[in-house]
Amino acid sequence: MKNDVSLALVAGEASGDMLAARLLAGLRPLLPDARFHGIGGPRMIEQGFVSDVQMDTLTVRGLFEVIPRYPELKRIQNGLRDRLLRERPAAFIGADYPGFNLGLEEQLRAAGIPTVHFIGPQIWAWRGGRIKKIQRAVSHMLVIFPFEEAIYRDAGVPVTYIGHPLAETIPLVPDVAAARRALGLNPDARVVTVMPGSRMGELKYLAEPFIRAVKLLGARDPGLTFVVPMVGERQRAYFDELVVKAGLQDVELQVTAAGSHTAIAAADAVLVASGTATLEVALFKKPMVIAYKVMAASYAIMRHMGYQPWIGLPNILAREFLVPELIQHAATPEAMADAVWAQLQNAAGRERLAGRFLEMHHSLLRDSARASAEAVLGVIGRGHKAA
Repeated sequence: MKNDVSLALVAGEASGDMLAARLLAGLRPLLPDARFHGIGGPRMIEQGFVSDVQMDTLTVRGLFEVIPRYPELKRIQNGLRDRLLRERPAAFIGADYPGFNLGLEEQLRAAGIPTVHFIGPQIWAWRGGRIKKIQRAVSHMLVIFPFEEAIYRDAGVPVTYIGHPLAETIPLVPDVAAARRALGLNPDARVVTVMPGSRMGELKYLAEPFIRAVKLLGARDPGLTFVVPMVGERQRAYFDELVVKAGLQDVELQVTAAGSHTAIAAADAVLVASGTATLEVALFKKPMVIAYKVMAASYAIMRHMGYQPWIGLPNILAREFLVPELIQHAATPEAMADAVWAQLQNAAGRERLAGRFLEMHHSLLRDSARASAEAVLGVIGRGHKAA
């Protein structure tokens, strides 16, 4: 019997693209003749996925920032919904991006199409009322943090903990020397990696204060080397323009397309925008300072909707402030520079952090591709194929 099934997936940003690509890597050997299509990015496409719409079309950040884009996003959602209702795929899989995917999943599930959501929205952090919509929209939830299983199970949502894909792709012991060789860095340099975000929405709020923090650190220690991983020509051009305006000609700064993992592995400390990148830094066992800024109106709403004092994933997983978080008005260049400098000067603190992050790494380590694939096969009634 051929596995000639069709599965539809949607990822709206780079983190979802990475997660969905891992799922597809697990599904492809089990369903070799399946058709995977929808909306996705380059990593999904590498797995044989056909993207009907460019993923960048969906990318938007913040609460108020989405308003001018809403008609376009709704048109895309409705068009995809109508096409899938005609095609009747074996299942729809939403890769993160809950604002778009949960609404689509609710409509598809009501029409009898099974839905899988990957990963669980952070209802444990904010917007807990969203669980009611999840109960209506999601046939099966895939979660990447161990504490999430009980939350969804208690709410009556079928759930599988699959581990975090990043825990498999990042080595338990990073090769600092190899990363520095790849970037052409002095093996003995003190390196600060700077990660102001991969999306233009993030860069517009974070790039300038991050660059000013770099200038302050460079003045404090001219021997510091700064590495900035930057994806996309548009993002790099925007960042390079700000670097020139800031007058960083006396600072050793390298903007690289080599990839964030190489840049993180090479670092002694990292200044990073809040998001999935903070977990990447933790899995590389690096000290970090987390910063976050959005439109003032968005922040005014969001800060009243949170349920816990942390926004950085390493702190959330640890249930304590392992690393500093500088949010909105607190995310000044001076505060960021001081916090990074404190970490560079504290060798014992860096060693303690590395130990905590190693424990975190082990807790997230599973065969996520196989676990997620088996869960999807169970949803579409082909669980025996995973045996």
